[in-house]
Order: sequence, then structure tokens, then C-alpha cells
Amino acid sequence: LCFILSHTFAKAQVSHQLWDNLLKKHVDDKGMVDYGGIKADSLIFNSYLEILKTNHPNEKKWSKEAQMAYWINAYNAFTVKLIIDNYPLKSIKDIKKGIPFVNTVWDIKFIKIGKNTYDLNNIEHSKLRKKFNDPRIHFAINCASLSCPNLSNKAYFPENLSKQLDEAAKNFINDASKNIIQKNKVQLSKIFSWYQGDFMQNRTLFDFLNKYSNTKIDNNASIDYLDYSWNLNGK
Repeated sequence: LCFILSHTFAKAQVSHQLWDNLLKKHVDDKGMVDYGGIKADSLIFNSYLEILKTNHPNEKKWSKEAQMAYWINAYNAFTVKLIIDNYPLKSIKDIKKGIPFVNTVWDIKFIKIGKNTYDLNNIEHSKLRKKFNDPRIHFAINCASLSCPNLSNKAYFPENLSKQLDEAAKNFINDASKNIIQKNKVQLSKIFSWYQGDFMQNRTLFDFLNKYSNTKIDNNASIDYLDYSWNLNGK
């Protein structure tokens, strides 16, 4: 019996159902967020954050998919927490005001998980990009801004994570408000400039884009990058 209980505990994964329920209720199909609504549901929201805080991923016992789903959901949920804790505001970048010795909002160490304290940069660059080396991550995490990939109105779950990441990539790349893709000319989100190396692992940028783009891009197409709006993605 002790072995069974121990084995069950080792295989247990965090439930993201509370987060999924909140997203379905407060995020529309265009990724616009009702931050006031989430704030009004603070009891549920804080309960989910508590689940995250008390269940740090175990790299030896959790599957790769369970770890990725956890950190993607954590990034998005704690970004939302930053917004509602400073609500109302026009841009996530406004939050850095009045905080000394902090370069950007993404450097604010406020995310306490287990015995560790993280900032959003730690999660994005160390826990997600460095560990998993999957460029689709960029389309799943949301920076609370209009030009960011949309905040999904569904939580990410380990059991269908790859399918969800493919869907996020396809949605972002084919969203004309984020990227304008023509056969001979592309105007891309600056995400593809800032993180170009992530998308060009043993391939060209067009190779990556063509995997998801509805319009196939010629190899000699011209590239330009669109202005990036940091205006808040909601109300």
C-alpha cells in the first residue's frame, strides 16, 4: 500500500482546471482579457496561484509535457496577477515606475514557487526556452499586450500540449493583426526578430513559417518587421 501511495504521488500532476475555467470565462476568442472580471473572481484566481506556488515541478518525476504546461500556465497566470495588482493601467510597461533598481517589469521578482522566487524573465528564458528549446513556446506565453500572441482562452494541459502549441503557432502566424504574409513579401512580428535564432535551428525562418502559414512564402521574399504595440490587451 505504501508503495502504491508513493508511486501515485510521484506521478501526480498539478491540475490547471481552475485556470482553464477562468480563461474560458474572461478571455474572448481574440485574446482580449477582462482583467476586471478576473479580479472579481480573485478567490478562484488566488486558489489557482496557490496551487502553482505549492507544487514546484519535479524534473525527475514530472513528464516533459507536464513541466512545460506548468511553466506556460504559470507565466500567463502571474502576468495576469501583475496586471490586476496594478489595475487599471494602459500598458504592462507602466508597472516598472516607482520600483528602484529594476530594469523592466519582467525583472520584478514576485513569483514565489516552493522555496524559489522568480521573475517572468526567469520563467521564459531559463525554465522554458533554455530547458525545452521549443520555439512554439513564444506563441503560448502572453505579455498582456496587443502585439503579443493572444492569451489563449484555454489552459495548457500535458496530455495534448503539442497539439495546443501547434494551434497557437498557426493562430499567431496567420493573424493579420500580428503578421502580414504574402508570397513575395512578409511583414512580421518583432518576435521573429528578437528570437530569430529560436526559429532557425537547422532551417531558415521561412521554413519555420511555412510549416504553419496558410500562404506559402517564397525563399527570396522580402522581410520587414511591424511596429509592436505594448497597449494592454483588454479592459
